[in-house]
Amino acid sequence: MIRKEPGSGSSSFIQGLFYAAFILMVVPGSLWAQNELNVIQGSSSNNSWHHFDNASNFLYDHLAGQAYDLLDNRMAEISGLRSLSDWQGRQQEVRETLRDIMGPFPEKTPLNARILRTIEKDGYRVEHIVFESQPKFYVTATLFIPDGLRERAPAVLYLSGHTQNGYRSETYQHKMLNLVRKGFIVFAIDPVGQGERMGYIEPETGRSLISSSTREHSYAGVQAFITKSSLARYMTWDGIRAVDYLLSREEVDPDRLGLTGRSGGGTQSSYIAAMDERIYAAAPEAYITTFTRILQSIGPQDLEQNLYHGIARGIDHADLLAVRAPKPALMITTTEDFFSIQGARESARELSALYGAYGQAGQFKMVEDGGSHQSTPQNREAMYAFFQKHLDNPGDPRDEDVELLSEAEIQVTPTGQVATSLGGETVFSLNRREAERRMETLHRLRNDPDGYVPEMLEAARDLSGYQDPAETADPVFTGRIRRNGYVVEKYFIKGEGDYVLPYLLMVPDNPGNKALIYLHPSGKAEEASEEGEMEWFVRNGFTVMAPDLIGTGETGSDGIANYSLQMMDFAPTSYDVWTASVLIGRSITGIRAGDVVGLARMLKKDPAIRDVYGLARQGMAPVLLHAAAFDASFSRIALIEPYASYRSIVMNKIYDPGFHLSAVAGALGTYDLPDLAATLAPKSLLMANVTDGDGMTGNSDGVEEDMDVIRSAYRLRDEEGKLMIIDSGETLTFPDLYGDWLK
Repeated sequence: MIRKEPGSGSSSFIQGLFYAAFILMVVPGSLWAQNELNVIQGSSSNNSWHHFDNASNFLYDHLAGQAYDLLDNRMAEISGLRSLSDWQGRQQEVRETLRDIMGPFPEKTPLNARILRTIEKDGYRVEHIVFESQPKFYVTATLFIPDGLRERAPAVLYLSGHTQNGYRSETYQHKMLNLVRKGFIVFAIDPVGQGERMGYIEPETGRSLISSSTREHSYAGVQAFITKSSLARYMTWDGIRAVDYLLSREEVDPDRLGLTGRSGGGTQSSYIAAMDERIYAAAPEAYITTFTRILQSIGPQDLEQNLYHGIARGIDHADLLAVRAPKPALMITTTEDFFSIQGARESARELSALYGAYGQAGQFKMVEDGGSHQSTPQNREAMYAFFQKHLDNPGDPRDEDVELLSEAEIQVTPTGQVATSLGGETVFSLNRREAERRMETLHRLRNDPDGYVPEMLEAARDLSGYQDPAETADPVFTGRIRRNGYVVEKYFIKGEGDYVLPYLLMVPDNPGNKALIYLHPSGKAEEASEEGEMEWFVRNGFTVMAPDLIGTGETGSDGIANYSLQMMDFAPTSYDVWTASVLIGRSITGIRAGDVVGLARMLKKDPAIRDVYGLARQGMAPVLLHAAAFDASFSRIALIEPYASYRSIVMNKIYDPGFHLSAVAGALGTYDLPDLAATLAPKSLLMANVTDGDGMTGNSDGVEEDMDVIRSAYRLRDEEGKLMIIDSGETLTFPDLYGDWLK
């Protein structure tokens, strides 16, 4: 809510004039010019609003606030569970929900497992193995088998955290080899994007183009989410197939299976244990907390640690262990971990209540040691003791010094990378194939536009999380700048939630009856200078409104967590805010589109304004397309350097990571940007220098396919002349670019 500041009357007015004069004397001219277009975050007396000092967090706070409401609803449901049958009913609901949002999993195909080499060590044997969790989707793995087994032995599946070398790190080897010394068979697999399964290998260097495992996960995870899949799905399926392999070994007792892993391995452990009933004992480490505490602290982590619409569907961390109760579970935590210990304790209380309802309180335990995001001796010994007890393999749980395998000894493939040793599939190629199947469905639907369009628009509203704007309070005026032939007025107005939208209103001295809403990914000031693009429209009689949509301009932010991706030729990109929107079943584009519709409706209330046009550049094009498709306020639309489609992001192995901010998770196969553009016919639509998902212009087959969807719609209406698709390959003058569109 906008807070009204006290202070009125002649005394306050005189004080204001004095303060303004003082500012003019002490603030340098360049700084004054730099801030003159600011509305709420400037340095002058009229554009520095302390109430909005947190403007850079508007977007994150808005998304997190909705998440908190959803999580509060979940907790209200949990607090109402009393009997065992109540808990069991929720367990069944969660199982079905997890299957829905993580699956469907592919069919089980032959593993085609191969032992590439065997190494004999003191007291155990090492087998380096490659198996196919899906056809040609190779999983590198190592099986550690203790010497002297006289009968089938318990086995532990080990999942590594976000180390570049996967389970080969000193921390993970130490725990695995301790388990082996204590008589457990241990099977370790490389997650995708780690160890010998990097998905974006640069042939010249043999290194990842994406730079690290967390970045690889998020980079591929965006494409999976757009396809209504998830990276968690691929990782969990790898783990399920690893269990299949373990059960094919005569040394393994199928009734004594456990799994553990730390950090990202804790995530995988939780997923696999939730989805595979064959796992008897699960001990995730350094992961389980609550989404509330994550959102309050570090923000959402890389994309495989988040499920499609997870929070919106009522899922929290505790549910991943709750679905398997009363089987044994151990939460391993440290007090200074960035995965909040408070959240871990809260999840443990919830799980304790569930196990208590079963009368099996001893089957669940949380251990807690001091320390940061690390493995401690006390926690390691608790894990050994847990498996010794519940997998019926008694012995000494003390942590021992062990001799680690050398880098050469623990390498699985000849080159150290699947990509260069075996080739095969990647998450990208598998997801692309799934996208192609979903696009085939969409192509069929497009053949019946009369039946398809209404359902498509409804689905687009739902998937994007668009909310029709409510009536808002009048805008707040904060100042005016006089320029030659027009004025620039500065306002802010309440947006969808508890945030405001700063905007500029450029009004010609002799205005016509047309207004233009101008959207730029960098915000309202990017083309607002004298001789800028907006001024050209003003001099052609337009009243131009340029807002800072939430997360841009004065309300812009670089993200929360330390997972910013920097790739060659692309701007740094953080995925955490977009991930938050996916978790709550919304999108940044849908939220912004609702605000744009609200602004357009406000303009149309002015009796002097007859038509409202919309112009968007680059990553703002999807926002304007959604707004114009959902609301009839716009008379004409211009999209400058837009990317062609969500399909084009998914189909390009190397895509512009900045495009993810305007993507809608789950859209592909249900609707795409060309479908929204097609609904604008017969309105005038200009699309100039359309790019592919990699941000490159040119008439690629994919871009032309997308443009044909729009051309067909205008042809069907016999309005082909109102569709202007320009591919100049160069910067055009404003008259050349916009002349025909404005006629």
